[in-house]
Amino acid sequence: MSHLPDRLLAGYRNFMGGRFAVETDRYRELAERGQTPETMVIACCDSRAAPETIFDTGPGELFVVRNVANLVPPYEPDGAHHSTSAALEFAVQSLKVKHIVVMGHGRCGGIRAALDPSAEPLSPGDFIGKWMGLVAPAAQAVSDNSLMTGAERQTALERISIRYSISNLRTFPCVSLLEGKGKLSLHGAWFDISTGELWVMNRETGDFQRPDLG
Repeated sequence: MSHLPDRLLAGYRNFMGGRFAVETDRYRELAERGQTPETMVIACCDSRAAPETIFDTGPGELFVVRNVANLVPPYEPDGAHHSTSAALEFAVQSLKVKHIVVMGHGRCGGIRAALDPSAEPLSPGDFIGKWMGLVAPAAQAVSDNSLMTGAERQTALERISIRYSISNLRTFPCVSLLEGKGKLSLHGAWFDISTGELWVMNRETGDFQRPDLG
């Protein structure tokens, strides 16, 4: 009989005996009343950069969508399948979140792929290549800068792509309308896996800065 990997079953056992046991009432309340998170996080699916872990949040606090390189496509009501756009629509229109955070991270594989146009597709569909085409103009501009090292190009595009995604968020009518009314705030953040540092985008200048944690 097939079953889940042993590591997952062991983790679930610890969860039931630990966190779930401590927060049983919270989970029951969430089940009965539904979720009301105030913040949506659009993050990368990289296993090293989980928003719930980085921000130390409990159940029901964050509405998270994760995709390759934490990208937001522009508003395209074309009848195709749009997973990230669907999650965004639900978060803004149904859950009525007050904040949307686009969170990138260091050593992102998707960004590395965007900077290496000579790389062979991983499959005939080249889904990653097409997806990363969202930041192709920026990737080309960064790649053309001969004064930067490879690591500098990587970090630069990781942060530029966050600004791209925030610009694309504003192409969604529901987002731009609510932001204009002061009911929705857009934020950018970049997490350094190797050091644990979090850099937050200045909403006026676009620069990334270390927050004052007190």
